[in-house]
Formats: sequence, C-alpha cells, structure tokens
Amino acid sequence: MKKISCFIPRISEEQTAKTVQEFASYSQDVEVILVDDSLYQTATIRQMAEKANGEYTLVYTKYTTLKLGYCALERMLSIAQDTAAGLLYADHYQEKEGELIKAPVIDYQMGSLRDDFDFGSLLLFNTAALKESVSRMAADYQHAALYDLRLKLSQKYPIVHANEYLYCEVEEDTRKSGEKQFDYVDPRNRDRQIEMEQACTEHLKEVGGYLKPEFESINFDAGSFDMEASVIIPVRDRVKTIGAAIESVLKQKTTFKFNIIVIDNHSTDGTTDVVAKLAADERVVHLIPQRNDLGIGGCWNYGVQSAQCGKFAVQLDSDDLYKDENTLQTIVDAFYEQQCAMVIGTYMMTDFELNTLPPGVIDHKEWTPDNGRNNALRINGLGAPRAFYTPVLRQLGLPNTSYGEDYAVGLNISRRFQIGRIYDVLYLCRRWGGNSDASLSIEKVNANNFYKDSIRTWELQARIAMNKNR
Repeated sequence: MKKISCFIPRISEEQTAKTVQEFASYSQDVEVILVDDSLYQTATIRQMAEKANGEYTLVYTKYTTLKLGYCALERMLSIAQDTAAGLLYADHYQEKEGELIKAPVIDYQMGSLRDDFDFGSLLLFNTAALKESVSRMAADYQHAALYDLRLKLSQKYPIVHANEYLYCEVEEDTRKSGEKQFDYVDPRNRDRQIEMEQACTEHLKEVGGYLKPEFESINFDAGSFDMEASVIIPVRDRVKTIGAAIESVLKQKTTFKFNIIVIDNHSTDGTTDVVAKLAADERVVHLIPQRNDLGIGGCWNYGVQSAQCGKFAVQLDSDDLYKDENTLQTIVDAFYEQQCAMVIGTYMMTDFELNTLPPGVIDHKEWTPDNGRNNALRINGLGAPRAFYTPVLRQLGLPNTSYGEDYAVGLNISRRFQIGRIYDVLYLCRRWGGNSDASLSIEKVNANNFYKDSIRTWELQARIAMNKNR
C-alpha cells in the first residue's frame, strides 16, 4: 500500500480516539493527522496541502465515528491508481438510529456544480493533484473552501466514483428528502451561499462558461393571441386538489382576458369529472391528450402549442394555489416592466390546511440581474410560480419528463434572455403525503440529482460553445 496522509476532524475525545484507531491500525503506511479547524475554511485546506506527505491524501469530513470496510483502503488506492483519479469517492453505508442502510452516490460530471453534491464523507485525493489545485485557490473562504477545491481540481483531474460500499458513516440528519431540499435557500445559510456563488462564478469564468449580464431584447408583438395569459395545469389523479387549484385561478382579478388550460393526463380517480364540471366556465379549457407517453413537460408542450394558449403561459401545479386574486395580474405586469422572457415568483410552503411549513417563504433572493443565470447552474431550482412568454417557450419546448423540466427550460431561456423576478409571495405550495417529492427513496433522489446534473452539463457545454463562437 502507498503511504496515505489521513486528515480527520477532532471530534469528542472518545469518538476521535475510535476514528484515529480505525485508520492507524489499518496499516503502518497511514499517517493520521488531526484537524482542529473547519475543513470548509481555505486556511485549513492550505495547511492540509502543506502537511500531506503521502502519495495519497485521505480526508474524512464528518464529526461522527467512521468504520472502514474490509480491505477498503487497498481497494480505494487500487481504483485511484488505475483511473489516475485526482479525487476518488465511494458508495457507503449509513447508520441511522441503529439501522444500517445502503447509501449509494452518483457519478460526478461536468455539470455537477451543486455545492451540496454528495460525495459521502471519505475523500481520497492524489496528493500531487491536491497540492496543485490548492495552489490555484486565490480566495479566502470561511464556508466554501472544500467546494472551491473540488471545482479547481475538476478542471484538470478526473473525479472518480467507486460504486462499491467501502465504509460506514453515522448519519445524524434523519429528515425526509422533502424537508432537506430547501436548505440552500434558508436565509440562515445566506453567508455560506454568497461564498458558494463566488466560487462557482470564478469556476465558470475559468472554464469558459460564464455569461456576462447582456441579454437579447424581447418583442412582445410576436404572434397573435386571443388571450393575454393562460394558466397551464398538467394533472393526473389529483381529485382532492385540482378543484381548489382551478378555483384559485377563476378568482383572479385582471385587466386582461385569461383562460385556464388543464391538460388531463388520463386520470383514473375522478379528476376528469371534477375538471369537466368546472369547464362549464368558458375560461376553463379541458384537454385530454390522445398520447399516453407524456410527462409533465410533455403536457406543458401540449398546452402551450394549443391554439387556445395566450401570450403568456403561467404555471400552477395541480396540488397548489395562487395566494390571492392579484397573482396573475402581478405576473403579467412583470413581463412588461422587466422586459423578460420568463418571470419567476415567490412561494410559501404550507400543509394541506395552509399552515406554514419550514422553511416558509422560498424567494430565491440569491438571484441577481447581474449573476442570476450563472448562479442558476449551482442551485437546484429556480423557484415558482414560473411564467413564460409563449413564443419563446414554443420555440424551445420543455423536455418530456416529470422532474427538472422547468429547470431545464429556465436555464435555456436564461442563456439568451433576462429572467424577471417577483419577491412577493404569489403562490402556496401545499406539501402533503401525496406530493411526488415529499419523501423520496435515496435511489429516486439520486436519479433526480443525476438528471439535473446532466441538464447542467448540457447547458454548460452550450454556454462554452456560445462563448467560443462570439
């Protein structure tokens, strides 16, 4: 075995002793070094690079006891050497409340720019690659140093995923997936997010994917529309919620004509009957596609391509509600005031009885006119409600998926056009047991994250190519 410099954070005296013993007893070729300061500070990362003497550097990032698998370090070294990895990470087990659970992770790719990408807690660096990457870290971060390091490293060296279960970590965050997904917009994490944005923006500049705040102008006279706006509602089997969603649109007070286009994707639970009754109001357009292969994105395309679609297409999910009767007017006004091809509002998380749920208001205030479309490659969503200038949306289309379709088209639009923002709450996102993202398995979370990373990869490649052709 090649010598490894192993860095672990100093935990409690008992836990530190157990973790040190786990590594120290593994082989005489492992040098264990305790880290007293945060691994997320640039100063700490620099000190680690200076102290690392082994051919490989192992970093343990958690403050709980770690258990290595049988021959795990030999296996990690073997894969790292065979692949010339700059950084190797692996699948593992998690101990949650005494139960051992498999915790697979996903492959890293060009678009894996999320600062919360899950590598697990054990990172094996090629020491030469580590030292070289650290030498290019110019900023001094308190929160974003480890993120900055892996972005710098990814520019020159392979980041390799070993899809084998090589260790066990103790997982203390036992929240459901739906409770974790908004951590990145929690106002309490704002200082951290500012640093992460800075690191990501610098990375985009270094790889040629950064876009200056220069946008194409919008001609709002393209096409001919009978309606100024259409609220698009794809739905399948939401008999308990679809009626209230439609009613929240019918209550809208506007200075213009609007309609509601419900794309009923072959519901089987009575949803069709509810929509059909409400379609007695001529503003409700009830469409049932002949196709049976449409996801949410495909339903959106079906509705937007309809001749009944208005100049602006506005989102409402079949589980959710507009906050009050002014939502639609506020959104349409924003298009003209901000001269944009897409508008994104602010929403509040609630339960089914409309009681506020943590983290409450999701406003995505990290979006700025100067850097929003660059920072959009780092975060995992753009916000809601979303609204589009129909001629642009018809030209681009949404992917025919039921996850990430809105994020994909938002990134595509932001490549050329300004996206407008409204920071007042317009929308109530009702979280309940039947929601598709309320509590997902780790396999489903991984599939969703891998797809969004793929979306980011494709978008980053497009932006790099666009910059080269200018």
